Amino acid sequence: MPRVWDVPVHDSTRVRDARVAAEHAAALAGLDEQRTSTAALVATELATNLLKHAGGGQVLIDVVPPAFLPADREAAPRVQVVTVDHGPGISDVSAALRDGFTTTGSLGAGLGTCARLADDFDLHSVPGRGTVVVARVGAVSGARAVDSGPAGRLRAGAVNVPFGGAEYSGDAWAWGREGDLVTLMLADGLGHGPEASRASAAAVEALRASAGLPPAEVVRRLDRALSGTRGAAVAVAQVDARVGVLRFTGVGNIGARLCEGGTWRHLVSRPGIVGTHRPTTLREEETAWAEDRVLVLHSDGLPSRWSPTSDTCRTAADPAVTAAVTIRDASSPARPVRDDTAVAVLAPTPPDGP
Repeated sequence: MPRVWDVPVHDSTRVRDARVAAEHAAALAGLDEQRTSTAALVATELATNLLKHAGGGQVLIDVVPPAFLPADREAAPRVQVVTVDHGPGISDVSAALRDGFTTTGSLGAGLGTCARLADDFDLHSVPGRGTVVVARVGAVSGARAVDSGPAGRLRAGAVNVPFGGAEYSGDAWAWGREGDLVTLMLADGLGHGPEASRASAAAVEALRASAGLPPAEVVRRLDRALSGTRGAAVAVAQVDARVGVLRFTGVGNIGARLCEGGTWRHLVSRPGIVGTHRPTTLREEETAWAEDRVLVLHSDGLPSRWSPTSDTCRTAADPAVTAAVTIRDASSPARPVRDDTAVAVLAPTPPDGP
């Protein structure tokens, strides 16, 4: 089931909680002792930064697929550490990433250290609005293998926030690749709690075995896999990178929005529940995919009033950063999320790389 550690950091005692959560996540991801220590250090530094520079915030830790999927082998999972705050923001991000930079009289090694140690590292900060940081640590340190194919330039990421600080989220996401086909799936198990989590976990497992099928057929396979669970809302989006086509099928209340050159459009799902009340006919929407596209899938934990901003349509950002910024800007400390909330993002790599 999708285990997520949601650690609110408002005093120094919670920094230790973030470190322990990273160690538990590393065990689930199969990391060795050295890489476990790396994940724990990254979580500690980022949680400490929340206290020092933002007056506190939120640390989200889980085990996720890598941002890029290799063409010729199974992708090893990574520990993802996300911090979100509504603090003063960073006026000079480049300076903040240099070792020795500090505004608090400390050693100033936090962000620079994390950027060096993590396999993936990105942040977004706007003065007056706060900062989002995403770091991932995998089993083997180092840059990803070069993949010159068009599908190798696609990357995905997500952020999952369990309702009420629960251990398990009823939402789950997964993505897979078969040749030039890249498929992203988001599932929202009916309700929340362990039973919702079991339904969405079943969808993840089914997606791994059917990622190369057309989206409508993927949903049919998921419907059979979720039989016996309470069911889930599901959205499946597939990019054929060779011909530049996006195909989409959705059932239930998963929101789907596509940014095309700065303009947003909705992709439409049909009413129903995969696993219990799937529609007899599944619609497969088709549209063009290009270098400027960004796809956002989100569960209904995101407020209906949410409107994408220019920050949501940046292909240069790590997709998980885009997801975290979306969740942060749609909520606040006074208006927390009202259900399990997951946002998954698919985007191309910019021509000059991440």
